[in-house]
Amino acid sequence: MKNRFFLVLLLTLIITSCQTNTSNTPQHINGFALGTDYQLQFFADSVLDLQTEIDSVFEVVNQSMSTYMESSDISKWNAGDTTIKVDDLFKIVFLKSKEIFEKTEGYFDPTVGDIVNLYGLGPKDLGIPADSAAVDSLMKYVGLEKVNITDENIVEKKYVQTVLDFNGIAKGYAVDLLGELLENHGVENYLAEIGGEIRTRGKNLQSQKTWRLGIDDPRIETNRGELSGIVELKNKSLATSGNYRKFKYDSLSGEKYVHIIDPKSGYTLRGSLLSVSVIADDCATADAYATAFMAMPLEKAKQIAQQQKDIQVYFIYDEKGEMKTFFTHGFEEAMVKKRF
Repeated sequence: MKNRFFLVLLLTLIITSCQTNTSNTPQHINGFALGTDYQLQFFADSVLDLQTEIDSVFEVVNQSMSTYMESSDISKWNAGDTTIKVDDLFKIVFLKSKEIFEKTEGYFDPTVGDIVNLYGLGPKDLGIPADSAAVDSLMKYVGLEKVNITDENIVEKKYVQTVLDFNGIAKGYAVDLLGELLENHGVENYLAEIGGEIRTRGKNLQSQKTWRLGIDDPRIETNRGELSGIVELKNKSLATSGNYRKFKYDSLSGEKYVHIIDPKSGYTLRGSLLSVSVIADDCATADAYATAFMAMPLEKAKQIAQQQKDIQVYFIYDEKGEMKTFFTHGFEEAMVKKRF
C-alpha cells in the first residue's frame, strides 16, 4: 500500500563503544527490521543496552500484523480463522485505522489488501490478471465498515473473503513503540526512525537544537539526493509517502502500476500528488494519513487536510509539468528551509 519515502536525517552519526556516557553525547542503535532499516538516536546519562528489548518489539509487531508471516494473527485471520483472539497491539492499530478511515471518508482503508496483491504489490500472488473483472469482483469485500472488533479482541467480518493489511500504519505504530520503550527507560531526548517514519521527543542535545529533518525532492530521476525542504520537529512525528519509488510493470502489457491503490475504485492511482508529508503527535497517525492522502484526488486531499486540526501536511504535486506545493499553516511554520 505504501512504500517509505526516503528522509535524509540531518544528524551527525557518532558511534560510541564506551562503557560510560554523558548526557550530551548521542547513543545510536540501528539495524534491519520490518523489511527496512531502523535507527534510534538518543541521550542518556549512562549507556543503555536495549537491543534485546528492541528485537522483542519487532517480534511482537510481526507476530501480530505481518502479512508476510503465515503464523501471524493477521495472516491467520485473513486465511479464514475468525475465532482467533488478537492481541492488544492489533486492537490498537485496528481502532486507529477505523478512526482515520472515518476522518478520511474511507480513503484510508486496510481492507484493500487483496487489491494490492492483485497488482503484484503485496505479499501474495493471486495468480489472476489485474483486469477490470478481477478488480470488480474483489471490491465487494473492500470497506473497513464491514469489519469490527469485539471487547474480547475477536475480529468479525461481513464477508469471509475480506482481508486486512496494516502496511499503511503498522510501521508508524512500531516507531511509536520504540519511542515508548526509550521513554520507559527515562530517555527524554531522542529520534526513532523506521524506514523513514520518524518520532522525536526533546531535542538533539549535541547541537542543542530541535530535531531537524530533510525531505527528498520527489523528482528522483533528475534530483536524486536533493532536498525539497528541511522541517523542524518539536515533540512530533513525521511520515512521508510518495508514488514514484515503488511500482511494478505488467510483464504482458508493459503497464506501470504505482503502489497507491484508490480504495474507492480498486484501481491504481495516477494522480498529480508526488509526495505527502504529515506531522502528527504520534507516528501511527502520521503514517496512516500520509497513505490516505496519496490515495485521494488533490482537491479532496487539500480539503481533508485543512479539516483535521491534529495534523499538518505538505504536498508536492505536478500541475501540467510544473512542480507545485501546498502547506497547511502549521507545517509551513515548521519548515526552516524550502526549496520550491
